Amino acid sequence: MLELVVLISGTGSNLRALLEATFDAEYPARVVAIGADRDAEGLGLGEEFSIPTFTVPFSRYETRAEWGQAVAEQIRPWSPDLLVLSGLMRLLPPAVVSEFAPAIINTHPAYLPEFPGAHGVRDALAAGVDQTGASVIQVDDGVDSGPILAQERVPVLPGDSESTLHDRIKPVERRLLVQTILDIANGTTELKGTTSA
Repeated sequence: MLELVVLISGTGSNLRALLEATFDAEYPARVVAIGADRDAEGLGLGEEFSIPTFTVPFSRYETRAEWGQAVAEQIRPWSPDLLVLSGLMRLLPPAVVSEFAPAIINTHPAYLPEFPGAHGVRDALAAGVDQTGASVIQVDDGVDSGPILAQERVPVLPGDSESTLHDRIKPVERRLLVQTILDIANGTTELKGTTSA
């Protein structure tokens, strides 16, 4: 059974999908704690699903490194098998990535390496492409540059806005996240930097 700590910044829609998946007794993972970098709406899922939460407001720290160490201090007691960044809109500092790697994964609303960064959906529209996608990656020190674990194409339709396109990407992102964690737990997806027993 994989134990997960999930970090969020927003409503936690991917997190909700993951929590709902864990209600299946045969799903080999469970969320043990939810953290956020602000007073995120998604923290309410902790109460709804009876899961402990923590908040480490970025605004209280002078540097990203100091904030990252405070986040790491909250994560360590849980000793998670996997750290899941689910809509966390901040880059973890290199020291934090190093501490928990290779067991850190993230979702991204684009078909990486296309359109990395905070505005993947907007950037895809601006580029005029006819398809984009969703990806699940391992986290490294770069911006959405880690090894790709799973991805799927999503068409860009005529007249799409950022919100309509994002609304079609989100369900794919959720499904990929739930499946990727299942595959990691079952050993069918191997995190780079780990070796099978």
